[in-house]
Amino acid sequence: MSKLFSPIQLGPLELANRIAIAPMCQYSADRGFATDWHMIHLGHLALSGAGLLIIEATAVTEEGRITYADLGLWSDEHAAALEPVVNAMRKHAPIKIAIQLAHAGRKASSEVPWKGGANIPADHENGWQTVAPSAIPHAEGETVPLALDAAGLQRVKDGFVAAARRADALGLDAIELHGAHGYLLHQFLSPLSNRRDDAYGGSLENRMRFPLEVFEAVRAAVSPEMVVGMRISASDWVEGGWDLEQSLVLTKALEKLGCQFIHVSSGGLSQHQKIPVGPGYQIEFAARIKANTPMPTIGVGLITEAKQAETIVQTGQADMVALARAMLYDPRWPWHAAAELGATVSAPPQYWRSQPHEYKHLFGDTRLGQR
Repeated sequence: MSKLFSPIQLGPLELANRIAIAPMCQYSADRGFATDWHMIHLGHLALSGAGLLIIEATAVTEEGRITYADLGLWSDEHAAALEPVVNAMRKHAPIKIAIQLAHAGRKASSEVPWKGGANIPADHENGWQTVAPSAIPHAEGETVPLALDAAGLQRVKDGFVAAARRADALGLDAIELHGAHGYLLHQFLSPLSNRRDDAYGGSLENRMRFPLEVFEAVRAAVSPEMVVGMRISASDWVEGGWDLEQSLVLTKALEKLGCQFIHVSSGGLSQHQKIPVGPGYQIEFAARIKANTPMPTIGVGLITEAKQAETIVQTGQADMVALARAMLYDPRWPWHAAAELGATVSAPPQYWRSQPHEYKHLFGDTRLGQR
């Protein structure tokens, strides 16, 4: 029996298998509003057979967008634009749907990747003033962010809470708070970007304070049925930065607050990072964290092959695997993995006739109704 295609529980939420589609920014929103692209893109991925689809990093405030083309959920109108996309996925696919709520902090006000991705100055028509824990730019020559004062911290926290309530009202199954990849919550965690001298800076306890406050506020704001977890970068890959040992402390703190899954990535905070990229290069982080917590742990990072994914969950390195670029390249990756591993996978009946003869039970018993 394939462990990868066995069910798993995230709090009250049962997933059909242990494959997640990682959140992937599309930079295709219009002033934060979902567009036809989101309907096509997310609808396509919803038919993949994965157990969980996580909607891309979605800004909780306007200045929290990475680019001017980021998806947003900072108003009821933004929720209304996303609603038909969610409804379409619900109608045609059994996949569970999460959303990643995010604030880019000092990495905001950027150009879209296919136009270079560079920082856009605040006085440019597509730019704005960024905010961060401290007035330290992401890179030399980029916009110097404003250090968030007490009112600014409250505004950001309120943005996360309001967006979470909208996600709950949309009927989504889970919320993933984005505490990774050098965005705002990660910026508070890392001593490289957080040089505050108040209760939110200095010691590890202080640097964790704001991300934990945001998590606690979001958890309290949504219904008990809503699953809430967090994505973290387990390491900055920079000497003197955020690292695995600190991530283990953060994980235990999140666990005490009722966190229901931890999604383990790495990097993104500093241009000085030195990452030894290779197949499954972040899985050891997930394995260490999984050994330290009963929370379901999601591993991610250059997971591309079915047997590789099976080995990760079969050996207990992670409870689930998340795929991003591999899923864009092959949106039917779960079908192909199930065929290779001798498992079954969900597929819409309109596609049942597509299964090759040698995999005639790939979608279960589909003989009824076939002509």
